[in-house]
Amino acid sequence: MTNRFSACLRLRASGVALFLATGLIAGCDAIGPQPWDRDLMAQQRMQLNPYPVEAAADDHIYFSKEGSSGGRAFAGGGCGCN
Repeated sequence: MTNRFSACLRLRASGVALFLATGLIAGCDAIGPQPWDRDLMAQQRMQLNPYPVEAAADDHIYFSKEGSSGGRAFAGGGCGCN
C-alpha cells in the first residue's frame, strides 16, 4: 500500500513540476521589446548616446579643462591639448 501511495505522490509531484516549468517558460515570452517596437528603438534619438561625436568632443573639453581623468582615461593638463 505504501508503494502505491509513493507512486501517486511522485506522479503528482512531477505534474506540479511540469505545470510550474510550463508557466516559467511561457512567462519568458514577454521579456524584451516586441517585433513591432524594434523600429522605434532603432531610431537615433532612442540610443544611449545619440550623438557620439559631439559627446566625445564635450567629454574631451570637460576632462581637459577640469584637469581630471574620468572613466574614459583622459589625461588632462588644463590646456586642452593632452
